[in-house]
Amino acid sequence: QVQLVESGGGLVETGGSLRLSCAASGRTFSNYAMGWFRQAPDKEREFVAAINWSGGSTCADSVKGRFTISRVNAKNTVYLQMNSLKPEDTAVYYCVAKNTPFIYAWKTADYWGQGTQVNVSS
Repeated sequence: QVQLVESGGGLVETGGSLRLSCAASGRTFSNYAMGWFRQAPDKEREFVAAINWSGGSTCADSVKGRFTISRVNAKNTVYLQMNSLKPEDTAVYYCVAKNTPFIYAWKTADYWGQGTQVNVSS
């Protein structure tokens, strides 16, 4: 059974940083891209960032220059380094895995984690 387990969420002040981690287990993810979505209260879920097996990555315009996605294939782990956080970044962040080498602003994914809450105070 595939599991994606996120960690690293919490409360931070505007301008602060957090690093989210996601550990994947239950299968081989060598053909899978991994990424992050987020959902704020009363808003639709939105794509944040994605990275494929070879390290190619992309991210949403709203986080470009502030967030960086990375992965360690040997550990089946993906990270999201979030800097210069803003109150509008407050959301539940979901780790995802998608059976594709193509990275773009996905609408959905094959596997989802339970989510980790990020709160940015103003």
